[in-house]
Amino acid sequence: MHINTEGDQITNNFESSPVTDKLPQGQFSNVRHVIAIMSGKGGVGKSSVTALLATTFARQGYKVGVLDADITGPSIPKVFGIKEKAKGNEFAIFPAVSDIFKIPIMSINLLLSQEDDPVVWRGPLISNVVRQFWTDVKWGDLDFLFVDLPPGTGDAPLTVMQSLPLDGIVIVSSPQDLAIMVVKKAIKMARMLQIPILGLVENMSYVICPHCGQKYEVFGTSKGQTVSKAIKIPLLTQLPIDPKLSELCDKGRIEDYNPEGFNGIVDIITKHFKGSEKINSNEPKSQSH
Repeated sequence: MHINTEGDQITNNFESSPVTDKLPQGQFSNVRHVIAIMSGKGGVGKSSVTALLATTFARQGYKVGVLDADITGPSIPKVFGIKEKAKGNEFAIFPAVSDIFKIPIMSINLLLSQEDDPVVWRGPLISNVVRQFWTDVKWGDLDFLFVDLPPGTGDAPLTVMQSLPLDGIVIVSSPQDLAIMVVKKAIKMARMLQIPILGLVENMSYVICPHCGQKYEVFGTSKGQTVSKAIKIPLLTQLPIDPKLSELCDKGRIEDYNPEGFNGIVDIITKHFKGSEKINSNEPKSQSH
């Protein structure tokens, strides 16, 4: 399968045209729900939250995949420890698969000769690649596909949000005032595009002293509850700064990490889709790994 590098036009005025034609699934895919993970700025842990959502859902028995749409800053293969390259033929692109939960993963890093090669592309080219990740990758049968969006509210995330048939968005933020300001922009953008917001994850909310167990809010007082109530979206969880998570991400072993704060998110998100004809009729069973 050849990645198309010819540019095409991207809609800039999304306020006047909030809904555009969504791309159909490829012939080798049956994805029931597509959930994007979005942040108003970089550096708030969006990619790690994407990976944790995928592993938590997989741990509870759901069939999930991860589409890394952050083309210029891909990190999903790194945290999963994936070294192999994606393969393909004239019919489809075959994603790499994670070690423990066998999660199909597609990222531009899996197509580069060296993982540290920079991706110096303009918007139309990035747009085409992300579209092909959706239409040409053999995702197989999935309950949920988690899409790691590019950070911010500019052209790159806009293109993905307009192109893919997103069923919902999870917003990731941190306690800083600046992060809260930009997350409000992200929420407004999602609403303009008429995409349901499933909730807010406040990352790096606090750190727990390993000696006394005291909780410290090193990035300032948590604003997750305040923002959640003001904008009327659920606060899904507040994640601590955990050196163990950083260590496992560096080692490519994020599947070994089981955050307590994520287990309830599965119930909240699946409840949102309860009654949908696309929900798998087979009730997932918890898996222990």
